[in-house]
Amino acid sequence: MACTNCSTTAGNAPGCKSQGTCSTGNCGKMPVFNWLSNMSLPAGQEPFDIFEVRFKNGRKEFFKNKNNLNVHMGDHVAVEASPGHDIGVISLKGELVRLQMRKKKVKVDGEQVKTLYRHASDADLEKWGIARNREKETMYRAREIASQLALDMKIGDVEFQGDNIKAVFYYTSEGRVDFRELIKLMADEFQVRIEMRQIGVRQEAQRMGGIGSCGRELCCSTWLNDFRSVGTSAARYQQLSLNPQKLAGQCGKLKCCLNYELDMYVEAIKGFPESNVKLKTKKGDAFMQKMDIFKRKMWYSYHSEPSHFIELNLDKVQEIVSQNKKGEQPDSLEIFVQAFVEEPKHDYENVVGQDSITRFDTQKGKKSNKKGNQRPKRKTNPRSQNKLQSQEAPAKSSNTTNKGGQSQKKQSDSKRSSSNRRRRNGQKNSANRSKKNEENKSE
Repeated sequence: MACTNCSTTAGNAPGCKSQGTCSTGNCGKMPVFNWLSNMSLPAGQEPFDIFEVRFKNGRKEFFKNKNNLNVHMGDHVAVEASPGHDIGVISLKGELVRLQMRKKKVKVDGEQVKTLYRHASDADLEKWGIARNREKETMYRAREIASQLALDMKIGDVEFQGDNIKAVFYYTSEGRVDFRELIKLMADEFQVRIEMRQIGVRQEAQRMGGIGSCGRELCCSTWLNDFRSVGTSAARYQQLSLNPQKLAGQCGKLKCCLNYELDMYVEAIKGFPESNVKLKTKKGDAFMQKMDIFKRKMWYSYHSEPSHFIELNLDKVQEIVSQNKKGEQPDSLEIFVQAFVEEPKHDYENVVGQDSITRFDTQKGKKSNKKGNQRPKRKTNPRSQNKLQSQEAPAKSSNTTNKGGQSQKKQSDSKRSSSNRRRRNGQKNSANRSKKNEENKSE
């Protein structure tokens, strides 16, 4: 996580105010979460007095707290170096350090465990900052000197010691390099003690970091500690094309992620016949084109029809191979092809029971009678119903005749009014024409 995006910044000044111990796992490379920090030790047991200190680009070493200093994770400390002292950050403490030492095969009383001197003072931090600012320019100048001497090497990184009296140059080379003259020139140029340290291309990618083809940060710079050998057989087991541009990582070697799923592929491919086994039928011999390990399917083609692929399940292929071993040959491969039944694609269904969003837009009509106010219908005799119908019939006929007469009167009135309007408009137009003719004559 970059310091510019850290939520623990103060004001407009970016930087980790938690000293690298925030909840994101600190800003350094290869972080380790101390899951034992909130657990108390058993009664009578003293805390482990060795601390893990982090330096530039994820370099970590172990130092013993001989002076019983009150040190916490994220503190800047001065530690033993050869010669002088170095400045680092406490990255891990407690019993988890013991597990890390066991993992890296470092003995508690070994020579690799050095002494932790003190907390870093302001003067130490200032000198350390000056030394770190020199690293970039020093690396560029060292590359120029190496190219002038025509040395077959690549200087990838430079790390100055905290007291600014020593610099370590990390380089990669395919063979052995005689850099005695290079060390003399660089010592005169930079006025510090020079140490050359050769690393591999994978270690260089681990120190430099970057983004892989998957879009994520490199595994070797985030969590991968050991570099296991990766061969082309891993790509063959996974049915990958042997394209070096796609299989190679940022370091130029085969990607480490090819080994992640290799065991699963090796286990799944055990039941498949070898790729050079041919299926013999009366129609002709067929050879394998491709296979899908997890769908348990294989595709074969006849020698006479190489562009025609025949899809077979693994059990059918094993059945044909067993028949061929007995000297039997089936008629053709088509009789073993299973009919493909396309599964229906289900559209979206409202399984949760949610209503539509527009359910309140349409207003429902009001009911005329409520259930509580409804009265029971009275029963009537058929004789009384006939009398009522006979009385209502003439009334309906009279109403229809009245309505028809009223509509005819309205139509006649509208025709008369329209004719009167036309006459008035005609009279106005004739008067206007006469006035215009008189004006023309007078002119």
